[in-house]
Amino acid sequence: MTQTTTETLYCYVHPTRETALRCNNCNRPICAECAVHTPTGYRCKECVKLQQKIFDTALPQDYIFGFIVAALLSLGAAFLVTIVIGIGFGILGWFLLLAGAPTAGVIIAEAVRRVTRKRRSRPLFITVAAGVIAGALPIILGALANGSLYPILFQALYLVLVVPTVFYRLSGIQMSR
Repeated sequence: MTQTTTETLYCYVHPTRETALRCNNCNRPICAECAVHTPTGYRCKECVKLQQKIFDTALPQDYIFGFIVAALLSLGAAFLVTIVIGIGFGILGWFLLLAGAPTAGVIIAEAVRRVTRKRRSRPLFITVAAGVIAGALPIILGALANGSLYPILFQALYLVLVVPTVFYRLSGIQMSR
């Protein structure tokens, strides 16, 4: 006859909460509030944070170079949008914008990835997205100075398409599987 003894476990963060869960990394007892569901099982928040820090590899100069490259390329792309408006392509202009802006986003993201040597961090991705917006600002301010709203509409649509494309491309988020 075997006798099993079950020891009551308490969450290491909330010592008054009973639990049956353990972190699959450090084996500490965790309650349902502290548990983070991962593809490999439940982990405590500290282990998840430590794992995420491994993927943040950006260096301080990456933020500067990423911002500058994104701003310069975005300025060029925003200028091309202005040319398309100026020539007056009509429906073709809208099509060129809808197809060209995400393509410009991919080009900007790949250029930044090359400059930063594929180093990554969420603040870097946000900095690059800000660079894309900053690059389009001179064109937008010029349109505002001229008092024409139609180019501003095109530039706003350009930014709505380009910024998420750059961010998702750099961060590796997949929109579909």
